[in-house]
Amino acid sequence: MHVKKGDNVIVLTGKDKGKKGTILESYPSEGRVLVEGVNIVKRHTKPNQVNPQGGIVEKEAPIHASNVAIVDPKTGGATRIGKKILADGTKVRYAKKSGESLDK
Repeated sequence: MHVKKGDNVIVLTGKDKGKKGTILESYPSEGRVLVEGVNIVKRHTKPNQVNPQGGIVEKEAPIHASNVAIVDPKTGGATRIGKKILADGTKVRYAKKSGESLDK
């Protein structure tokens, strides 16, 4: 997958197009990611210990990884990712638009 947990992403398509958020979880086998504040769905829940009242709960649902792009740290827009090996031998991801490193 081209994105991983903790990346800042922008949604490219769908009802939440243009929204930015952080990836909370990724599901590589399904090709999906869970983005903070994106693709909110309502779930009817029975009363339980966490929520004794029960009722309707809003939470994020996973979206396909192809529908998100990394946010460029310099410009704030969508960018593609490249990979390069530094002089000390470490492999890092970088933003193709600005050349800025994504990994710390």
